[in-house]
Amino acid sequence: MRPDLPAPVRGSLDARGLRFGIVVSRFNETITQRLYAGALDALTKYGAEEGQVVALQVPGAFELPVAALRLARSGRVHAVVALGAVIRGETPHFQFVAEGVTVGLTHVALLTGVPVALGVLTCDTVAQAEARAGAGAANKGYEAACAALEMARLFREAPAP
Repeated sequence: MRPDLPAPVRGSLDARGLRFGIVVSRFNETITQRLYAGALDALTKYGAEEGQVVALQVPGAFELPVAALRLARSGRVHAVVALGAVIRGETPHFQFVAEGVTVGLTHVALLTGVPVALGVLTCDTVAQAEARAGAGAANKGYEAACAALEMARLFREAPAP
C-alpha cells in the first residue's frame, strides 16, 4: 500500500456485543445443516454467546430472501447469514432459483443497510456441495459467518458519514 494513502477501515472478527440472524434452507438438509454448524462454529469461535444468534429455517433456498428481510428489518441483528444448497438438475430450475436467491439477498442488504452474507452453495453435484460443507474454515457456512461478522463490526466501528 502507498504510504501517502490513508489505511482503509476494516472490520474485525470480534462478535462481542453483536447480534446475528441465520436463515437456513431445509432443502438439501444434509448439506445445509453442515453449513449451519459451520456458521455457528465461526460465530462462537469469535465470541458470540447464547442469545446473540437467532436462526430461522425455511423450506427452500427461494424462501431465504424474505426470511432474511424479516430479520434485517427486525432491528434485532447486526448482520444476517443466509445458508442454502442449490444443486443443478436436468432442468433450468437451478438457474432460476440460484439467480433469484442471489438477487433477493442482495436486495435485502441494499434495502435495509444490514449486511447479508451469501452462504448459498450453487453446485453441479452433491459431491461438490459436500466438499464445500466440510469441517473448519473450508466450510462455506463458516466463511459466510466470518464475512457477516466482519461487515457487522465494520459498520459498528465505521458508521456511515
